[in-house]
Amino acid sequence: MAEQLRVNRITCTGHGVCAELLPELVTRDEWGYPVIDPGPVPPALDRDARRAVSACPALALRLVRR
Repeated sequence: MAEQLRVNRITCTGHGVCAELLPELVTRDEWGYPVIDPGPVPPALDRDARRAVSACPALALRLVRR
């Protein structure tokens, strides 16, 4: 089953680690907060997505099953 990235906007502090590690799916808005691609994580990016989730200093990024 496909997974999707989600960010908890209340917990996120805008460090930008996710955008640095996964630029294919995460961009930053004008204030530095992540803008997540709404689609499923492609299989080729699964490892990078999990790395970005693990590296989030605010623990605001997660993978959820669609």
